[in-house]
Amino acid sequence: MFLLLGSIALMFVLTFIFQGLYFVPKILFFVWQAMVVADIVLLYRIKKGLTGNRVVAEKLSNGDANEILIYLQSYYPFRAMLRVFDEAPHQFQRRDIEFVFFLTAGEKKSIRYFLRPVKRGEYFFGAVNVLVHSPLKLVARKFQFSADKMVPVYPSYIQMRQYELLAIHHHLTESGIKKIRRIGHNQEFELIKEYVTGDDIRTVNWKATARKSKLMVNQYQDEKSQQVYSLIDKGRVMQMPFNGMSLLDYAINASLVISNIAIKKSDKAGLLTFQDRIGSFLQASRTNHQMAVIQEVLYNQKTAFFESDYSSLYARVRQSISQRSLLLLYTNFESIQGLHRQLPYLLALNRMHRLVVIFFDNDELRTVADIKADRLKEIYNQAIAEQFLYDKKRMTKELTKHGIHYILTSPEKLSVNTINKYLELKARHLI
Repeated sequence: MFLLLGSIALMFVLTFIFQGLYFVPKILFFVWQAMVVADIVLLYRIKKGLTGNRVVAEKLSNGDANEILIYLQSYYPFRAMLRVFDEAPHQFQRRDIEFVFFLTAGEKKSIRYFLRPVKRGEYFFGAVNVLVHSPLKLVARKFQFSADKMVPVYPSYIQMRQYELLAIHHHLTESGIKKIRRIGHNQEFELIKEYVTGDDIRTVNWKATARKSKLMVNQYQDEKSQQVYSLIDKGRVMQMPFNGMSLLDYAINASLVISNIAIKKSDKAGLLTFQDRIGSFLQASRTNHQMAVIQEVLYNQKTAFFESDYSSLYARVRQSISQRSLLLLYTNFESIQGLHRQLPYLLALNRMHRLVVIFFDNDELRTVADIKADRLKEIYNQAIAEQFLYDKKRMTKELTKHGIHYILTSPEKLSVNTINKYLELKARHLI
């Protein structure tokens, strides 16, 4: 509209030079006015020219790509051009969610895009704004749908469901989770079944075979009702970001996943969070609503990233966890001295329970250490990076020397490596 109006204004200016052509821009101006009125009539004569809505899950999954759907249907009798702008929550800092396309009379269309939150909490969506143009494209009519919707962002339930499905169908190895060689048989007898190809011949039950006149074998199962606790450090060392998400949120996501896997394996899952003081404590259980409680507890975790107090952690574990359990401690050590300060408490926890210390490898430091350094500054940076990486290796040796299991992992592989360790310890009957 403004392009045409500007062109007509320029023609009026030119008539000061070519005075005999004054009638041309004047006629074009009236034609332009008529076209604008016609465009307004085309767009506004139908009260309900466009319907639409945004479909979002009741809660978003932290750290994952969450699908957002927008459904639109045109009731205009002509082919309309649509420009769609979705007002995403301010936490995403997205101002580029725009779609341009055409809809014919009565046509429906769905738009799909993805949002990846990196912090838990409440996210507020604005309106879906749609500008509709007729074929004349002089005027746009604005529609708004699905305004002011609040959606909470929970720990990664998408990861939880993914690994839950794999665990139920015994396909964990196909997801990159390693196959653990079992030492001997599992401790609990389950049933006697008919022999099939692949069964261990050493499990043949000769008495049952004689009674049935066909080869029968004993089947064993993993020990059940073992306690698995996720101990989450909410202190300063867990504030470091990776791909926009803090190490704390990676630990929270992994805790949700491993708790669900443990319950599906008939074990009990519990939680304990701490920083300068004890935060939340949830007794291990495998009741039907335990996962819902765990999810709510993890969603509501808040922290000021103070210095962590391991003496409080040890005292609370000794007071509240009487049965020997698997303790998965999510933390991070920035130096070998940091590990030595907490080592007495780790040793004490490991004497009472089976402790696994889970801390993080820094991929960025590894990248710096591997590049070819030419300048003096680059050589200094490389030397510092190599020192930090060497300290991580010293930490693993220190933990191994004292009989403490550990996982040194990058944040994106945290859930997989934690499940690996859990399956390994169960297979070796160490819990």
